[in-house]
Amino acid sequence: MSGQSKRDGAAGRRQKAKRAATVLLAAALAAAVPETGRIPAAEAAVLENTPQADATVNSHGALRVDGANLTDANGEPYQLFGMSTHGIGWFPQYVNRETFCTLRDDWGSNCVRLAMYTDEYGGYCSGGNKEELKKTVENGVAYATELGMYVIVDWHVLNDRDPNIHKAEAAAFFDEMAAKWKNHDNVIYEICNEPNSGAGWEDIKSYANEIIPIIRRHNKDAVVIVGTPSWSQDIDQALKSPLDFDNVMYALHFYAGTHTDWLRNRAEECIKQGLPVFVSEFGMCDASGNGANDFMQTDKWMELIDKYNLSYCCWNLANKNEKSSVLKPECTKISQWSETDLSESGQWIRDRFRSESIGPDRKSDE
Repeated sequence: MSGQSKRDGAAGRRQKAKRAATVLLAAALAAAVPETGRIPAAEAAVLENTPQADATVNSHGALRVDGANLTDANGEPYQLFGMSTHGIGWFPQYVNRETFCTLRDDWGSNCVRLAMYTDEYGGYCSGGNKEELKKTVENGVAYATELGMYVIVDWHVLNDRDPNIHKAEAAAFFDEMAAKWKNHDNVIYEICNEPNSGAGWEDIKSYANEIIPIIRRHNKDAVVIVGTPSWSQDIDQALKSPLDFDNVMYALHFYAGTHTDWLRNRAEECIKQGLPVFVSEFGMCDASGNGANDFMQTDKWMELIDKYNLSYCCWNLANKNEKSSVLKPECTKISQWSETDLSESGQWIRDRFRSESIGPDRKSDE
Protein backbone atom coordinates (compact mmCIF):
# COMPACT_ATOMS: atom_id res chain seq x y z
CA MET A 1 0.00 0.00 0.00
CA SER A 2 1.07 3.67 -0.27
CA GLY A 3 3.25 5.40 2.31
CA GLN A 4 0.29 7.53 3.38
CA SER A 5 -1.88 4.43 3.80
CA LYS A 6 0.82 2.82 5.92
CA ARG A 7 0.95 5.91 8.13
CA ASP A 8 -2.84 5.92 8.42
CA GLY A 9 -2.82 2.24 9.38
CA ALA A 10 -0.09 2.79 11.96
CA ALA A 11 -2.02 5.71 13.42
CA GLY A 12 -5.10 3.52 13.73
CA ARG A 13 -3.13 0.83 15.54
CA ARG A 14 -1.66 3.39 17.93
CA GLN A 15 -5.12 4.77 18.65
CA LYS A 16 -6.46 1.32 19.46
CA ALA A 17 -3.46 0.55 21.68
CA LYS A 18 -4.15 3.70 23.69
CA ARG A 19 -7.74 2.55 24.32
CA ALA A 20 -6.76 -0.97 25.29
CA ALA A 21 -5.67 -0.50 28.92
CA THR A 22 -8.87 1.14 30.11
CA VAL A 23 -11.20 -1.21 28.25
CA LEU A 24 -9.35 -4.30 29.48
CA LEU A 25 -9.48 -2.96 33.03
CA ALA A 26 -13.19 -2.29 32.72
CA ALA A 27 -13.89 -5.74 31.31
CA ALA A 28 -11.89 -7.40 34.07
CA LEU A 29 -13.69 -5.48 36.78
CA ALA A 30 -17.08 -6.21 35.25
CA ALA A 31 -16.23 -9.91 34.99
CA ALA A 32 -15.49 -9.97 38.71
CA VAL A 33 -19.16 -9.23 39.45
CA PRO A 34 -21.10 -10.72 36.53
CA GLU A 35 -24.41 -11.12 38.28
CA THR A 36 -24.77 -7.76 39.99
CA GLY A 37 -22.91 -5.76 37.37
CA ARG A 38 -21.61 -3.59 40.27
CA ILE A 39 -17.96 -2.60 40.41
CA PRO A 40 -16.54 -2.22 43.94
CA ALA A 41 -16.17 1.42 44.96
CA ALA A 42 -12.38 1.50 45.11
CA GLU A 43 -11.98 -0.12 41.69
CA ALA A 44 -14.70 2.07 40.22
CA ALA A 45 -12.80 5.15 41.38
CA VAL A 46 -9.67 3.89 39.64
CA LEU A 47 -11.67 3.21 36.48
CA GLU A 48 -13.36 6.61 36.40
CA ASN A 49 -10.01 8.35 36.84
CA THR A 50 -8.21 6.31 34.20
CA PRO A 51 -7.94 8.41 31.05
CA GLN A 52 -9.10 6.63 27.93
CA ALA A 53 -6.71 8.50 25.70
CA ASP A 54 -8.25 7.71 22.34
CA ALA A 55 -11.74 8.66 23.44
CA THR A 56 -10.75 12.05 24.78
CA VAL A 57 -11.43 15.21 22.87
CA ASN A 58 -8.22 16.57 24.43
CA SER A 59 -6.27 14.05 22.35
CA HIS A 60 -8.01 14.64 19.03
CA GLY A 61 -9.62 18.05 19.23
CA ALA A 62 -12.11 19.49 16.79
CA LEU A 63 -12.87 17.11 13.94
CA ARG A 64 -12.85 18.07 10.28
CA VAL A 65 -13.96 16.62 6.97
CA ASP A 66 -11.16 16.09 4.46
CA GLY A 67 -12.48 14.77 1.16
CA ALA A 68 -14.52 11.70 2.05
CA ASN A 69 -12.79 11.28 5.42
CA LEU A 70 -13.35 12.43 8.97
CA THR A 71 -10.05 13.55 10.52
CA ASP A 72 -8.92 14.87 13.87
CA ALA A 73 -7.30 18.22 14.58
CA ASN A 74 -3.92 16.75 13.63
CA GLY A 75 -5.17 15.69 10.20
CA GLU A 76 -5.13 12.00 11.14
CA PRO A 77 -8.05 9.79 10.03
CA TYR A 78 -10.45 9.36 12.92
CA GLN A 79 -13.45 7.12 13.46
CA LEU A 80 -16.33 7.77 15.82
CA PHE A 81 -18.38 4.84 17.09
CA GLY A 82 -20.98 4.64 19.81
CA MET A 83 -24.61 4.32 20.77
CA SER A 84 -27.58 6.41 19.78
CA THR A 85 -30.14 6.98 22.47
CA HIS A 86 -33.76 6.23 21.73
CA GLY A 87 -36.03 9.29 21.97
CA ILE A 88 -34.74 11.29 24.92
CA GLY A 89 -38.28 12.40 25.76
CA TRP A 90 -39.27 8.77 26.31
CA PHE A 91 -36.04 7.36 27.77
CA PRO A 92 -34.34 10.30 29.50
CA GLN A 93 -32.83 8.06 32.18
CA TYR A 94 -30.04 7.01 29.81
CA VAL A 95 -28.82 10.57 29.36
CA ASN A 96 -26.73 10.17 32.45
CA ARG A 97 -23.07 10.50 33.41
CA GLU A 98 -22.89 6.94 34.75
CA THR A 99 -24.44 5.60 31.54
CA PHE A 100 -21.94 7.43 29.34
CA CYS A 101 -19.07 6.35 31.59
CA THR A 102 -20.04 2.70 31.11
CA LEU A 103 -20.30 3.19 27.34
CA ARG A 104 -16.85 4.76 27.30
CA ASP A 105 -14.92 2.64 29.79
CA ASP A 106 -16.59 -0.77 29.58
CA TRP A 107 -17.87 -0.80 26.01
CA GLY A 108 -14.98 1.26 24.62
CA SER A 109 -17.02 3.75 22.56
CA ASN A 110 -15.97 7.34 21.94
CA CYS A 111 -19.22 9.12 21.07
CA VAL A 112 -22.91 9.20 21.86
CA ARG A 113 -25.84 10.41 19.76
CA LEU A 114 -28.72 12.27 21.46
CA ALA A 115 -31.92 11.58 19.50
CA MET A 116 -34.57 14.24 20.06
CA TYR A 117 -37.78 13.45 18.18
CA THR A 118 -39.49 16.44 16.63
CA ASP A 119 -42.98 15.35 15.54
CA GLU A 120 -43.90 12.16 17.39
CA TYR A 121 -45.91 12.07 20.64
CA GLY A 122 -44.21 14.38 23.10
CA GLY A 123 -41.77 15.55 20.43
CA TYR A 124 -40.11 18.93 20.48
CA CYS A 125 -42.53 20.36 17.90
CA SER A 126 -45.60 18.30 18.84
CA GLY A 127 -46.51 19.13 22.39
CA GLY A 128 -43.37 18.05 24.21
CA ASN A 129 -41.89 20.15 26.98
CA LYS A 130 -39.29 22.11 25.04
CA GLU A 131 -37.43 23.33 28.09
CA GLU A 132 -37.15 19.83 29.55
CA LEU A 133 -36.02 18.40 26.22
CA LYS A 134 -33.43 21.14 25.78
CA LYS A 135 -32.20 20.55 29.33
CA THR A 136 -31.80 16.84 28.61
CA VAL A 137 -29.77 17.62 25.51
CA GLU A 138 -27.68 20.14 27.43
CA ASN A 139 -27.05 17.60 30.19
CA GLY A 140 -26.03 15.00 27.61
CA VAL A 141 -23.52 17.38 26.05
CA ALA A 142 -22.18 18.28 29.50
CA TYR A 143 -21.69 14.62 30.49
CA ALA A 144 -20.03 13.75 27.19
CA THR A 145 -17.76 16.78 27.46
CA GLU A 146 -16.74 15.92 31.02
CA LEU A 147 -15.90 12.37 29.92
CA GLY A 148 -13.99 13.46 26.83
CA MET A 149 -16.50 11.97 24.39
CA TYR A 150 -17.84 13.35 21.14
CA VAL A 151 -21.59 13.95 21.06
CA ILE A 152 -24.09 14.24 18.21
CA VAL A 153 -27.13 16.48 18.69
CA ASP A 154 -29.77 14.81 16.52
CA TRP A 155 -32.86 16.75 15.33
CA HIS A 156 -34.77 13.52 14.83
CA VAL A 157 -37.03 14.12 11.84
CA LEU A 158 -39.23 11.09 11.14
CA ASN A 159 -43.02 11.56 11.31
CA ASP A 160 -42.67 15.08 9.96
CA ARG A 161 -41.06 13.60 6.82
CA ASP A 162 -39.94 16.94 5.37
CA PRO A 163 -37.56 18.92 7.64
CA ASN A 164 -39.00 22.16 6.30
CA ILE A 165 -42.25 21.53 8.21
CA HIS A 166 -40.59 22.56 11.47
CA LYS A 167 -37.82 24.69 10.00
CA ALA A 168 -38.55 27.71 12.19
CA GLU A 169 -38.30 25.62 15.37
CA ALA A 170 -35.12 23.97 14.08
CA ALA A 171 -33.57 27.35 13.34
CA ALA A 172 -34.33 28.63 16.85
CA PHE A 173 -33.10 25.41 18.48
CA PHE A 174 -29.79 25.24 16.64
CA ASP A 175 -29.20 28.96 17.10
CA GLU A 176 -29.57 28.60 20.86
CA MET A 177 -27.61 25.38 21.16
CA ALA A 178 -24.76 26.37 18.84
CA ALA A 179 -24.34 29.63 20.75
CA LYS A 180 -24.16 27.69 24.00
CA TRP A 181 -21.54 25.26 22.69
CA LYS A 182 -19.58 27.59 20.42
CA ASN A 183 -16.32 26.79 22.22
CA HIS A 184 -16.88 23.02 22.37
CA ASP A 185 -14.73 20.88 20.10
CA ASN A 186 -16.77 17.74 20.69
CA VAL A 187 -20.28 18.71 19.48
CA ILE A 188 -21.55 17.53 16.09
CA TYR A 189 -24.92 18.65 14.73
CA GLU A 190 -27.24 16.28 12.86
CA ILE A 191 -29.86 18.61 11.43
CA CYS A 192 -32.43 16.15 10.02
CA ASN A 193 -32.41 12.46 10.88
CA GLU A 194 -34.47 10.71 8.21
CA PRO A 195 -36.36 12.77 5.63
CA ASN A 196 -38.83 10.46 3.90
CA SER A 197 -42.09 9.98 1.99
CA GLY A 198 -41.61 12.47 -0.77
CA ALA A 199 -39.12 14.85 0.81
CA GLY A 200 -36.55 15.05 -1.98
CA TRP A 201 -32.95 16.17 -1.94
CA GLU A 202 -33.80 19.66 -3.18
CA ASP A 203 -36.17 20.07 -0.20
CA ILE A 204 -33.48 18.88 2.19
CA LYS A 205 -30.83 21.00 0.51
CA SER A 206 -33.00 24.11 0.83
CA TYR A 207 -33.48 23.41 4.54
CA ALA A 208 -29.76 22.75 5.09
CA ASN A 209 -28.84 25.95 3.29
CA GLU A 210 -30.78 27.86 5.94
CA ILE A 211 -29.87 25.84 9.06
CA ILE A 212 -26.13 25.34 8.52
CA PRO A 213 -25.35 29.10 8.37
CA ILE A 214 -27.16 29.51 11.70
CA ILE A 215 -24.83 26.98 13.31
CA ARG A 216 -21.81 28.43 11.56
CA ARG A 217 -22.51 31.91 12.93
CA HIS A 218 -21.38 30.52 16.26
CA ASN A 219 -18.92 27.81 15.21
CA LYS A 220 -17.62 28.25 11.69
CA ASP A 221 -15.98 24.80 11.61
CA ALA A 222 -18.53 22.58 13.37
CA VAL A 223 -19.12 19.23 11.67
CA VAL A 224 -22.72 18.96 10.45
CA ILE A 225 -24.45 15.72 9.40
CA VAL A 226 -27.27 16.12 6.87
CA GLY A 227 -29.94 13.45 6.37
CA THR A 228 -30.70 12.20 2.88
CA PRO A 229 -33.98 11.15 1.16
CA SER A 230 -35.80 7.87 1.80
CA TRP A 231 -34.87 7.52 5.46
CA SER A 232 -31.25 8.50 4.75
CA GLN A 233 -30.67 5.88 2.08
CA ASP A 234 -30.56 7.97 -1.11
CA ILE A 235 -27.08 9.37 -0.58
CA ASP A 236 -26.51 9.21 -4.33
CA GLN A 237 -28.78 12.25 -4.66
CA ALA A 238 -26.44 14.22 -2.41
CA LEU A 239 -23.48 13.06 -4.51
CA LYS A 240 -25.07 14.55 -7.63
CA SER A 241 -25.67 17.92 -5.98
CA PRO A 242 -23.68 18.34 -2.76
CA LEU A 243 -23.99 21.23 -0.37
CA ASP A 244 -21.56 24.11 -0.73
CA PHE A 245 -20.17 24.01 2.82
CA ASP A 246 -17.01 22.61 4.37
CA ASN A 247 -17.17 20.05 7.17
CA VAL A 248 -20.46 18.52 6.07
CA MET A 249 -21.17 14.79 6.05
CA TYR A 250 -24.17 12.93 4.65
CA ALA A 251 -26.20 10.46 6.71
CA LEU A 252 -26.50 6.84 5.63
CA HIS A 253 -28.81 4.64 7.71
CA PHE A 254 -29.19 0.90 7.38
CA TYR A 255 -30.95 -1.96 9.11
CA ALA A 256 -29.21 -5.18 8.22
CA GLY A 257 -32.38 -7.29 8.03
CA THR A 258 -33.75 -4.99 5.32
CA HIS A 259 -30.85 -3.22 3.60
CA THR A 260 -28.41 -5.51 1.86
CA ASP A 261 -26.11 -5.48 -1.18
CA TRP A 262 -28.07 -2.87 -3.12
CA LEU A 263 -27.55 -0.21 -0.47
CA ARG A 264 -23.97 -1.26 0.28
CA ASN A 265 -23.14 -0.97 -3.41
CA ARG A 266 -24.68 2.49 -3.54
CA ALA A 267 -22.76 3.55 -0.46
CA GLU A 268 -19.44 2.27 -1.73
CA GLU A 269 -19.84 3.98 -5.10
CA CYS A 270 -20.63 7.30 -3.42
CA ILE A 271 -17.67 7.00 -1.07
CA LYS A 272 -15.35 6.13 -3.94
CA GLN A 273 -16.48 9.30 -5.68
CA GLY A 274 -15.59 11.36 -2.62
CA LEU A 275 -18.86 11.73 -0.69
CA PRO A 276 -18.23 12.03 3.07
CA VAL A 277 -20.61 9.51 4.65
CA PHE A 278 -21.51 9.09 8.33
CA VAL A 279 -23.56 6.06 9.41
CA SER A 280 -25.36 7.96 12.14
CA GLU A 281 -27.90 5.17 12.72
CA PHE A 282 -28.00 1.44 12.04
CA GLY A 283 -29.40 -1.75 13.49
CA MET A 284 -28.85 -5.47 13.15
CA CYS A 285 -32.60 -6.20 12.75
CA ASP A 286 -35.05 -5.00 10.09
CA ALA A 287 -36.03 -1.41 9.40
CA SER A 288 -39.01 -1.54 11.77
CA GLY A 289 -36.65 -1.92 14.72
CA ASN A 290 -37.94 -5.45 15.20
CA GLY A 291 -37.71 -8.78 13.40
CA ALA A 292 -34.82 -11.19 13.67
CA ASN A 293 -31.27 -9.89 13.84
CA ASP A 294 -29.31 -10.67 10.68
CA PHE A 295 -25.72 -10.82 11.82
CA MET A 296 -24.47 -12.17 8.51
CA GLN A 297 -25.64 -9.02 6.74
CA THR A 298 -24.43 -6.91 9.66
CA ASP A 299 -20.95 -8.40 9.26
CA LYS A 300 -20.98 -7.41 5.59
CA TRP A 301 -21.87 -3.87 6.59
CA MET A 302 -19.05 -3.84 9.13
CA GLU A 303 -16.63 -4.90 6.41
CA LEU A 304 -17.63 -1.81 4.44
CA ILE A 305 -17.35 0.37 7.54
CA ASP A 306 -13.88 -1.02 8.23
CA LYS A 307 -12.75 -0.66 4.64
CA TYR A 308 -13.51 3.07 4.55
CA ASN A 309 -13.07 3.87 8.26
CA LEU A 310 -16.66 5.11 8.46
CA SER A 311 -18.00 6.50 11.70
CA TYR A 312 -21.16 4.84 13.01
CA CYS A 313 -23.78 4.87 15.77
CA CYS A 314 -25.99 1.94 16.75
CA TRP A 315 -29.73 2.28 17.44
CA ASN A 316 -30.76 2.15 20.33
CA LEU A 317 -29.79 2.69 23.96
CA ALA A 318 -32.97 1.75 25.81
CA ASN A 319 -34.84 -1.15 27.40
CA LYS A 320 -37.76 -0.90 25.00
CA ASN A 321 -39.36 -4.20 24.13
CA GLU A 322 -38.04 -4.32 20.57
CA LYS A 323 -35.20 -6.10 18.85
CA SER A 324 -33.05 -3.03 18.28
CA SER A 325 -32.84 -2.05 21.96
CA VAL A 326 -29.56 -3.09 23.55
CA LEU A 327 -31.02 -3.67 27.02
CA LYS A 328 -33.57 -6.27 27.98
CA PRO A 329 -37.02 -4.88 28.91
CA GLU A 330 -36.66 -6.11 32.49
CA CYS A 331 -33.33 -4.36 32.98
CA THR A 332 -33.77 -1.17 34.99
CA LYS A 333 -30.10 -0.35 35.53
CA ILE A 334 -28.72 2.73 33.81
CA SER A 335 -25.06 1.68 33.90
CA GLN A 336 -22.57 -1.12 34.65
CA TRP A 337 -24.66 -3.71 32.84
CA SER A 338 -23.85 -7.38 33.16
CA GLU A 339 -24.03 -9.85 30.30
CA THR A 340 -27.49 -10.93 31.40
CA ASP A 341 -28.78 -7.35 31.24
CA LEU A 342 -28.04 -7.08 27.53
CA SER A 343 -30.27 -8.16 24.68
CA GLU A 344 -28.89 -10.15 21.77
CA SER A 345 -28.33 -6.84 19.98
CA GLY A 346 -26.64 -5.37 23.04
CA GLN A 347 -24.21 -8.23 23.44
CA TRP A 348 -23.26 -8.06 19.76
CA ILE A 349 -22.64 -4.30 19.62
CA ARG A 350 -20.81 -4.19 22.94
CA ASP A 351 -18.41 -6.84 21.64
CA ARG A 352 -18.02 -4.93 18.39
CA PHE A 353 -17.15 -1.70 20.20
CA ARG A 354 -14.69 -3.53 22.41
CA SER A 355 -13.01 -5.00 19.34
CA GLU A 356 -12.62 -1.46 17.98
CA SER A 357 -10.72 -0.63 21.14
CA ILE A 358 -8.59 -3.69 21.79
CA GLY A 359 -8.86 -6.02 18.80
CA PRO A 360 -6.45 -6.49 15.92
CA ASP A 361 -6.36 -3.77 13.31
CA ARG A 362 -8.99 -4.78 10.76
CA LYS A 363 -7.85 -2.22 8.18
CA SER A 364 -6.12 -3.70 5.15
CA ASP A 365 -2.29 -3.57 5.01
CA GLU A 366 -2.25 -4.23 1.31
